[in-house]
Amino acid sequence: MTKGQEIAEPRQGTADQFLDAAERLLIEVGYAGISTRRLADEAGANHGLVHYYFGSMEELFLRVLERFTRRLVERQKALYASDAPYLEKWREAMRYLDEDRASGYQKIWYELQAMAWNRPEMRARLMPVLAEWKSAMRDAVRQAAVQYGLDGDPFTAEQWVTLIVTFNEGIILERLSGITEGHRELLDAIDAWMVARARG
Repeated sequence: MTKGQEIAEPRQGTADQFLDAAERLLIEVGYAGISTRRLADEAGANHGLVHYYFGSMEELFLRVLERFTRRLVERQKALYASDAPYLEKWREAMRYLDEDRASGYQKIWYELQAMAWNRPEMRARLMPVLAEWKSAMRDAVRQAAVQYGLDGDPFTAEQWVTLIVTFNEGIILERLSGITEGHRELLDAIDAWMVARARG
């Protein structure tokens, strides 16, 4: 181990402590409830180090989202790259919605979207996160659109990707607000429709 590594590793360890603590607090109390001191207490570190490592609380929160997203997008890529029929991929992706709610990721995503409404510089950082989700599913959706005879009828494959992402965002937002009415019936109807399309 070089001297540079000896210095870098403790720094990374402290930075990770802050990221882990911010992740927990974003889920527990939301960004409005997190002060620098509360974050430092949760991380077990000096509060002056928050700005030393991240520059601002906003940067720290964005790093939390980006780190979390990388883990989940890799899971999505593996799912969509598998040889399973698209119907099975869809069903698994819908199960992921429940997993991601339980993990707190969805709350972090919407907390930071709300935070960015009046901050253009934050919106610019959130756009690539959404682009990653779209990219993860794009090839699988294109193949499914051809398989089910849906490419261009009524939407192009790219429009299907946008529709699926927007559909997921709507369900996530409603569930975070405690609204689930009609979700199960809608998902069952979509599943039945896809089964019928697969049969031709």
